[in-house]
Amino acid sequence: MADSKPLIVRVAVPSPLRRTFDYLVPDNLQSTPPLRGCRVSIPFGKRHVVGLVIDCVDTSAFSIDKLKPIAAVIDQQPLLPESLFKLFIWAANYYQHPIGDALHSTLPVLLRRATPLPAVNHVPHWQPSLLGLGLGPDSLKRSPKQKALMADLLTEAPLRHDDLVTRYSAALLKQLQAKGLIEAVSLQPQPAEEAQLLKEPALNLHASQQIAMDQIECHGFNTWLLDGVTGSGKTEIYLQCIEQILRYGRQALVLIPEISLTPQTEKRFRDRFNVPLVTLHSAMTDKARLDAWAAAQSGAAKIVLGTRSAVFTPLQTPGLIIVDEEHDPSYKQQEGFRYSARDLAVIRAKQENIPVILGSATPSLESLNNCHSGRYQHLRLTTRAGNASQPNWRIVDLKTDVAECGVAQSTLKAIRETLTNKQQVLVFLNRRGFAPTMLCHQCGWVAECKSCDARLTVHRSRGLLMCHHCQYQQRIVPACPNCQSHHLVSAGEGTERSEAFLQGLFPEIPVLRVDRDSTRNKGAMQTVIDTVDSGQPCILIGTQMLAKGHHFANITLVAILDADSGLFSADFRSHERLGQLLIQVAGRSGRGKIAGKVIVQTHQPQHPLLELLITEGYSSYANLLLSQRGLAQLPPFSQLAVIRAESPQARDAEAFLQDARRAAEAIACPSPQLSYLGPLPALMEKRAGRYRYLLQISAGQRGELQQLLATLCAQLEKLKKANSVRWSIDVDPQEL
Repeated sequence: MADSKPLIVRVAVPSPLRRTFDYLVPDNLQSTPPLRGCRVSIPFGKRHVVGLVIDCVDTSAFSIDKLKPIAAVIDQQPLLPESLFKLFIWAANYYQHPIGDALHSTLPVLLRRATPLPAVNHVPHWQPSLLGLGLGPDSLKRSPKQKALMADLLTEAPLRHDDLVTRYSAALLKQLQAKGLIEAVSLQPQPAEEAQLLKEPALNLHASQQIAMDQIECHGFNTWLLDGVTGSGKTEIYLQCIEQILRYGRQALVLIPEISLTPQTEKRFRDRFNVPLVTLHSAMTDKARLDAWAAAQSGAAKIVLGTRSAVFTPLQTPGLIIVDEEHDPSYKQQEGFRYSARDLAVIRAKQENIPVILGSATPSLESLNNCHSGRYQHLRLTTRAGNASQPNWRIVDLKTDVAECGVAQSTLKAIRETLTNKQQVLVFLNRRGFAPTMLCHQCGWVAECKSCDARLTVHRSRGLLMCHHCQYQQRIVPACPNCQSHHLVSAGEGTERSEAFLQGLFPEIPVLRVDRDSTRNKGAMQTVIDTVDSGQPCILIGTQMLAKGHHFANITLVAILDADSGLFSADFRSHERLGQLLIQVAGRSGRGKIAGKVIVQTHQPQHPLLELLITEGYSSYANLLLSQRGLAQLPPFSQLAVIRAESPQARDAEAFLQDARRAAEAIACPSPQLSYLGPLPALMEKRAGRYRYLLQISAGQRGELQQLLATLCAQLEKLKKANSVRWSIDVDPQEL
């Protein structure tokens, strides 16, 4: 009898190598070999690593006696359903990224190790203890919050932990637990009956909402672009579509662009639905992220809310994917595995045969073009919900109006009038810090970053000069290092300076700064939201963090201090980004009963694009940009990829890309349908001590570009200079 063939597994290993590795299944595991999608422990070089099984085969390109055996099988069942596993493979190939690194980088950190997948059988709840049940009515008088929490538990217990922490702090729960008044219990999740699905009834839809809702089909694959003006009620449509999906017994995945949006969005979803919901984002602990991931995979979590990487979260019964603010650049990963979560959401929905809704008040040109070509269904919401009106725009010419700390006198007058009327103001300035530059009045010295082609930003509240690109920081110098003069000037405006200026003018009014510096601490953003929601007069000042999806019903004035920054950029996407940013910021105004106003400060009041955006709106603006892109054959009318290289020596990065261009032209000669540009320095040539160059490849057809890149990748790995530079391929780049 002939010997049976050895069983071989093909394993994806977290490494920069663009290939899989073959391993033998030892005799003691032959009866229960690892399945595709299971993790295995394997020897790799001089260490043991966790790999993911891609396939089980009986032949290898290598001699059997040279193959090492796997050390252990970690999972008995695949971590990922087959449809999602195929998406991983497709994404790694499409974005030309090493398959092992791509697969592992999108898993929770603990799963990249040998940590077992936690069992998801029970949901944490709280209930009164025996001592708590005997609590008298006059107890806890000195702690009204503890008393309110106990009252809820005594009337409604047991209550889910996730629901309680939306109303009370986790610290409050611990205080009552320490007193022995409440206890934690784990209970089997119960399927929600139809009558119990909603905690509060759905809102009545206005006419354009109802028209859009009637068109959305929640069975089978389709891509809906929900194009609604700010405040038009897109979220209510999301909620009502999710309700349909939940009644079908399926799960919903909702992607949002920023962590800062999570608390507000999560609260709205929890207030509506009586089902388990989990969130996934980078600020979570590894353990919390794994638990949420496992709850989604098991089907225990019915709604999954997350940022970019949540697009790879497994669902047991997928029913709907929603991508809110689909235009946002943060959906594109800019380092490592450079995938687009928005685009992968559409690919995943097609593979799962479920609908996907892309929502935005300022849709990307790619999505609008897909509507024009019939690939997406275009749904428009043209009116605001609740009879709210669109804000009125006003231009302030900075050439004629005197400005102090970035705020023009006419803008200041409008702010004062708004506050006098007991209303709220949002001031937008997309520059962190106190000032973008420190210079010497005597000799002209400028504080520059030694590692980047950038100036150091003054952060006066922290006493630091900081680089916003490489995170280098130093103490603010007391004297000029060049001439020792003490006459140092902080030039230009940042959110810190404008905050201090406005607080000095309005000492009785809360001035709340919202940027990456002010919201670093846990709960800082929630404190801002709570203050604004109180309805008291206040001034919000901040960066684009304020532009993304926040609903502030009491803001009636938005002041945009600098509208010029995106008008003259070398990036072909800059005009699109400028229009989106201005419309999104303006959309925070007048979302309540009082009509809103928007003031735009600019040195270019007659710029045709600015005039078009303000007078005719984003739709006309985007259509003009699309026609310009078409004439120039820029995306979305062509396919683009960028090969990036960086090195401590500029010549090494440039030389590598020169070799890359020669290799590419040998594979596919330049033609009207395929063009090469570069090597060229990046828009910021030096960053973090490394010089950055790029080679741009543009093709008429996606397939032609992919075929070229797949062949080129294998050749680039073999170039001698490949080991002296960092290089990567960026397909469908969003930044140059």
